[in-house]
Amino acid sequence: MAEEEQTRRLDSGALKALAHPLRVRIFDLLSTHGAQTASSLAALLGETSGSTSYHLRMLASQDLIREVDGRGTGRERWWEVPQGRIDIPSPKQSMTPANRAAAQVVSSEFFRVRHETLMSYVNRPESDVPAGWEDAGLIATTLLEMTPAQMQDLTGELMAVMDKAAERYRGQTGPDVRRVTLRTELFDLPGAGPVLGEAGDTDTDTDTEES
Repeated sequence: MAEEEQTRRLDSGALKALAHPLRVRIFDLLSTHGAQTASSLAALLGETSGSTSYHLRMLASQDLIREVDGRGTGRERWWEVPQGRIDIPSPKQSMTPANRAAAQVVSSEFFRVRHETLMSYVNRPESDVPAGWEDAGLIATTLLEMTPAQMQDLTGELMAVMDKAAERYRGQTGPDVRRVTLRTELFDLPGAGPVLGEAGDTDTDTDTEES
């Protein structure tokens, strides 16, 4: 059974260490591609190994990443992201102006990278899809009418599904195993008013799937 999932809420020091577009990208690559060296990250990012080495040290200074035990040499160190989730404070939450600015950079860059990854998946040529994975993915959107309490309950249910999946599948290896990303989004639409059931109201429900 996998280790219990831990969540780390980023404090001021960690936020500031991560508040750089290249560091967010490095953190994301370590999360999605597994352990890397400064040289391998430089090749992936089109940067110099000196630059990636510097940013790796900044991330490591706040324990956002760690050196892989027993791997590498004095000249080539391997780095990984510790197991568990990170909780990035919302820029809207109460914090100092400096921390709010750092949270804004981190959140914006994470969502930019997330969208970039999604679009790479959607636009991937058929020739690049591994055999057996053609219909494995799902992208779905459904519009609901809910109260805040109902949305909180549904959030808990969705997180339980994600936690169960993490416990069941994390750490698997094998020729048919690939790293996948499981994403959950649930939020009230900005600018949308209350649903009062007045004359002329229409129900809108869209549900799409793409592999």
